[in-house]
Amino acid sequence: MKVISAFNNKGGVGKTTFVCNFASFMATKKNQRVLIIDADPQCNATTYILNEEKVVEIYTKSKGTINDITLPIRKGKGYFTDQYPIIKSNEFGVHLIPGDPKLSLFEDFLAADWISTKSGDGRGIQTTLLFKKVISDLAENYDLIFFDLGPSLGALNRSILISCTHFLIPMSSDIFSLSALENISISLTNWKKDLNEGLIKYKENEGDEFEFPISPYWQIELAGYITQQYTSKTEAGRKRPVKAYEKIISQIPTNINKNLGALFIKTEGYNPNLGEIPNLHSLVPLSQMANVPIYALKAKHGVVGAHFYKITEYFNILQNVANNFITNLNIEQ
Repeated sequence: MKVISAFNNKGGVGKTTFVCNFASFMATKKNQRVLIIDADPQCNATTYILNEEKVVEIYTKSKGTINDITLPIRKGKGYFTDQYPIIKSNEFGVHLIPGDPKLSLFEDFLAADWISTKSGDGRGIQTTLLFKKVISDLAENYDLIFFDLGPSLGALNRSILISCTHFLIPMSSDIFSLSALENISISLTNWKKDLNEGLIKYKENEGDEFEFPISPYWQIELAGYITQQYTSKTEAGRKRPVKAYEKIISQIPTNINKNLGALFIKTEGYNPNLGEIPNLHSLVPLSQMANVPIYALKAKHGVVGAHFYKITEYFNILQNVANNFITNLNIEQ
């Protein structure tokens, strides 16, 4: 099983739109058992995948979300042991653990226990590894688990990234996405060092490894990156970004290699560049209003004229991204 976070500390890069559509594509077109965990307190993945009636039902009763999973450990009762709040989306073909705005309240708790984690304290380590415990509980039921994260380098995202085998970076075609790569590199390097040193200190203090159902040590690798939200033109029958975007896009491979090359996957055929997705304009709000993937939009959802061509183009792009992703992660189909 692969656990992947869609992550970029630069906001507005189209992260949620990509991860929901890509996860759906992997489920419906590549026969993968897929779970999305909405770990962004803004809950954008939840409101995208589920219809308004279901969203109102969930948040009216104030349960059945990712926040439920954090409550026992916040109350000093250990890890979550009840049935996980998982909902099936027929439209996207995936399972979902809904997000919750209350998840942001867990941030300070995680930050405080991170200090204990670094010193080798067992209780702090237990808190830090909460989401890794979730993964170990659900591993047999899924081939792929995707976390949708908010644009932050805070304690919540750190705890989630610690639980992942891979992460992918949706990049918008702007200078700020380039500059964010250095921040990501520094943070991941420091988190790996601190976590692994904390686990070693625990072993030195207690005389044994921290007891956990799977390896508690850092293991994340870069699944790849996606370049999004550029405007394209056609030259000699081939779509190319317009010059302003092309200049920035051309710098991405060098910056990825410089900042994240140490996290590249050591497999034959690995290529960190998963693909490029041009601006989809009105297809995104149409998809959001219909609560269906972009590649599955039809006339009944308001699709007209040139929209149909763009949907086919998007489907083909996702097909290419999925094939690259499968090669990079050596996924069996």
